[in-house]
Amino acid sequence: MTAQRQEGNALRHGLATIGLAALLLWPAGSLAWAEGATTQRIVVDRHTGLAIDGFDPVAYFTDGEARSGVADFEATAAGAIWRFRGASNRAAFLSHPGIYAPQFGGHDPVGIARGVPLRGNPTIWLISGQRLYLFSRQEDRDAFAADPERILAQAQQQWPALLATLAE
Repeated sequence: MTAQRQEGNALRHGLATIGLAALLLWPAGSLAWAEGATTQRIVVDRHTGLAIDGFDPVAYFTDGEARSGVADFEATAAGAIWRFRGASNRAAFLSHPGIYAPQFGGHDPVGIARGVPLRGNPTIWLISGQRLYLFSRQEDRDAFAADPERILAQAQQQWPALLATLAE
């Protein structure tokens, strides 16, 4: 093989390696966006099946804080796996999931009011009207806290149309 052909093969090999590396890295770079977006009625981690990232939905009410649930105390409801701090929280949730589960399936109500189903962050939350709401950003939580009636009215108006676009 001539030196010129060897250089050409080396160049093609180098370009192929770069292309392969870009192809392999591209999904990883887009994964952060995909994790933040949601197309489900209940916000569920697509890898684990856990609702609200494994936080105990009852603890928001009983402990007044976001607390992680424990794998030993799980229950399945609404197509998601929910984790709890203990058996009593699990029993309370299973008796009244509509009370303890985050409203709008864990989507940010400010985003819903705008017609966009944003994934709520379980560490940015608020209980209003004896219901749990999760928010994607602190600014959304603050806006909601300032005028919950207006935002809820807008969100409840938008929710049926958005719900129809979300997978079960």
